[in-house]
Amino acid sequence: VLRDRKNLAENGIITIVVAIDRKNKIITSGPDIVSRGFVYVRNSEELIEEVRNIAEKAVEKCLENDITQWGEIKNGIRRELDNFIYDKMKKKPMILPVIVEV
Repeated sequence: VLRDRKNLAENGIITIVVAIDRKNKIITSGPDIVSRGFVYVRNSEELIEEVRNIAEKAVEKCLENDITQWGEIKNGIRRELDNFIYDKMKKKPMILPVIVEV
């Protein structure tokens, strides 16, 4: 718990919310990005837009490859964003993907 709190204090958290139609294999809404303690959104709109695009591509890649298990999709989003954010900012925020089925 202490390690997680220290990580949150230093690096922040990014929540990615995406709604998926599993039957038709399409994204119906999102991804929406919520950031706390990572960057100030109004000053980093380009970065947030890049994060949104990478998350969308990660979800679409999973759906194209017939990966419909939520855990695998979430891991794909985490993996892609973790690499991008570390390369861009040298930070490792907690990445919390939330998938809603419609």
